[in-house]
This record gives sequence, structure tokens and C-alpha cells, in this order.
Amino acid sequence: MSEETRRRDSVATRQALLDAATALFAERGYDRTTVRDIATRAGANQALLFRYFGSKEALFAEVAAGHRREETEPGLLVAEMLDNLLDPSSSARRDQVLTALLRTLGTDDEAAAIRERLNASYAETLGTLTDQPDAALRADLVLAWLFGISLMRGVAATQPLADADPAAVRDLVLPAARTLLEKMS
Repeated sequence: MSEETRRRDSVATRQALLDAATALFAERGYDRTTVRDIATRAGANQALLFRYFGSKEALFAEVAAGHRREETEPGLLVAEMLDNLLDPSSSARRDQVLTALLRTLGTDDEAAAIRERLNASYAETLGTLTDQPDAALRADLVLAWLFGISLMRGVAATQPLADADPAAVRDLVLPAARTLLEKMS
């Protein structure tokens, strides 16, 4: 697709940049991926990356978030996250995002800081779903469980979880998560 054609479709260009960034962050990690690499793979101009995302850091944050937490009612956040990670149609992208996030573990660079801010944002939101004094711990435990399910189901493809029916997983996980976050819908 030429730049002329893509210029007329900002949604497609933005998505192409997100897709390229997701793949490159998973392949190379945050530090070794350049804005030029992302734009080239997306078939777009670097200026468009800055127009749509503002910076490489903001683009990584959006890739890492996977979806906009702010658009989800807090009580439905766990169910939405679980549905997203169990959706077979988004498994390749989800696994790329998870791989990109795993590449930032143990580092103290910008990507790790972004990952930590995203985690804190999700944990803060989930922490509002309980009145217990250990709300932060409860929120982190639910996030760790979701992260682990995603890792074991997608990246590691551990059986029987990898092939489990998404509805069966959902039916087991959500009631258990509600024991920690009692205000969860």
C-alpha cells in the first residue's frame, strides 16, 4: 500500500504501526527496535508514528496495554482481560505482546518503567474492587494469575490449559477471582 493511499486511512495506518511495533518489540525487544524500523515495517512515514502516538515510549505503552483499561468499568476489567487472553482469534498478537513484556523483565530501561506504570494502573483499578486492607496484594495476585494463564496457555502452550475451552477456563477463574475482589462483576 502506498503512502498516498494509507494517508487517506488514518485508522489503517495507525493499526499498521501498532502491528509492526508489536511484532518488532517481541522479536528484538524495546531497546533494539527503532522508530525507523517500525515505520518501515508498517509501510508508513516516521512522522505518522509521532502524529498518532507521540513517542516510541507511548507506542510501547499502547502495545503493552493491549486494550484501553480506561474504557472498561472496573468491575468488568478482570472478565474483559480474561476474555481477551482466551480469544483464539487474537492469540498471535497477544503472544507477541507477552513476549515483548517478558523481554523487559529484569531491565531498568524505559520499557520496564512503562510496564511498571501499566501494571500499577491495572493494580490500582483492581484494588478498588475490595474493601479489604490488603487490596493492593489482592489486585497483584489477580494480575499475576491472569499473566500466568496467558503465559502458560499461549507462550508455553502447556496442556491441558493450552487447549482448554475458553468458557470452561472463564467459569473456573472468575468465581475464584471474586473471592479476592468481592466487588467484581
